[in-house]
Amino acid sequence: MGDNVKPIREKLEIREDLLCSHAKRSSKSSRVVDEPKSDVRTEFQRDRDRIIHSNAFRRLKHKTQVFIAPKGDHYVTRLTHTLEVSQIGRTIARALGLNEDLVEAMTLGHDMGHTPFGHAGEDVLNTLVPGGFSHASQSIRLVETLEKEGRGLNLTEETKEGILNHSKPKGNFFAEQENISLESQVCRLSDAIAYVNHDVLDALRSGWIVQKDLPKEILLTLGNTHSERVDTLVTNTIETSEKFLEQEDASVHITISMSPEITEAMLALRDYMFQNVYLPVGENKETQAAIALIGELYNYYLNNKEEVPNLYLDHADTMDRAVADYVSGMTDNYAISVGEKLFKGITQDIFNSLI
Repeated sequence: MGDNVKPIREKLEIREDLLCSHAKRSSKSSRVVDEPKSDVRTEFQRDRDRIIHSNAFRRLKHKTQVFIAPKGDHYVTRLTHTLEVSQIGRTIARALGLNEDLVEAMTLGHDMGHTPFGHAGEDVLNTLVPGGFSHASQSIRLVETLEKEGRGLNLTEETKEGILNHSKPKGNFFAEQENISLESQVCRLSDAIAYVNHDVLDALRSGWIVQKDLPKEILLTLGNTHSERVDTLVTNTIETSEKFLEQEDASVHITISMSPEITEAMLALRDYMFQNVYLPVGENKETQAAIALIGELYNYYLNNKEEVPNLYLDHADTMDRAVADYVSGMTDNYAISVGEKLFKGITQDIFNSLI
């Protein structure tokens, strides 16, 4: 650009001055390793682009959301889940005057560290790896260390905060909002809105539940259809949170939240899904086969170091961590394919449920 022409990035940063006072500004973001600024993108836009172009992001298209090896083209995958979270997060952020680019980056990256076969795979690794395993922490490990052949993505600290803190405990997670940015809170809540609602659709699609099984009191509050429920939750989040953002009292703790009535219905729907879908699906033959496969793969590579790619060996302090990095990065398809080659004739029954 000419000497007298302001870079587009600076114009975009000036636009951020129009955001609410609580929003994060890309001009004040930080990275572990300083880099020259882009002429055309803000720092949060660069984070978004690095995530989209990463290998881990691409692999999400072949990773389970809830139902393992479903027979149908319309079931949610980790990638389509991620895109729905991002859409919901951007809608809320834009309406509240928060940094939409930051929310987009953290929502797109929030599940990059997920294992094959969804939470079933995560639970297995959590029991096998010394010190435990969580997909949120693994997402951070990917963007800090493993991506780009061990160089990492060097994302901003602001984006990494949202990725690390998106997971929610059972129960009323609204009451446990940590001291994190409002954009990180949007990421967290958008994840819950997305997965509870699209998982209901998948459960109906699979025949695991039928429409009349859904609690009537929840439907009366949130809506009878998927689109109605999502609209209710998103709109209520915006309307409720907007009142917090308008507070001038500095002692008032600003949070992204829903009204008490909608919060109660949202948590009730989540509890219903745990009791009637998530936990029972965890006991079905496909999930049990996947659990057995992850355990077999982990133990095999732990005892066959020479078959673990150097990328993981070179960037782990222990063999357990190297194997966890390798196995957690596999897609469902790749894990099944490798398992067929390694264990054929030994654990063939595992694959009969998956292929």
